[in-house]
Amino acid sequence: MKLNTKHFGEIEIDENRIITFPDGLLAFENNKKFIIIDNPDQEIPFQWLQSIDDPDLAFVIINPFIFKKDYEFDIPKAVVKKLEIQEEKDVAVYSIVVVPDDITKMTANLSGPVIINTKSKIGKQIVLEDSRYSTKHYILEELKQGQVE
Repeated sequence: MKLNTKHFGEIEIDENRIITFPDGLLAFENNKKFIIIDNPDQEIPFQWLQSIDDPDLAFVIINPFIFKKDYEFDIPKAVVKKLEIQEEKDVAVYSIVVVPDDITKMTANLSGPVIINTKSKIGKQIVLEDSRYSTKHYILEELKQGQVE
């Protein structure tokens, strides 16, 4: 399937990789279908969550465990059921990244993780009620702290 996108032009996607978000993402509830686009440079940990419904909509995402080793939370039982999660190995967790003009100040939203069942291709963004996490965790600061420890 061909997909026209604002950021990547026309790309070929495998329809089997389309992830359905029945509730959309927070503030983007009308966008239900997305695909993850990998970075061609494997050394760079960022990917893109590209909307199938809106070619202009793509989020930079990152696996939060790369920069926040002690990141932890429980997925609510209702979400486990909704996403049809049966095994932990089928769960992928991402954080949406904001990249400002000064990239040293890029942040990740750790209080609103994106949870994906990689087997069923169903996803949901949840909101954590955990004061340890915010919508603006400075990625480079976290990486520096991780190197010091």
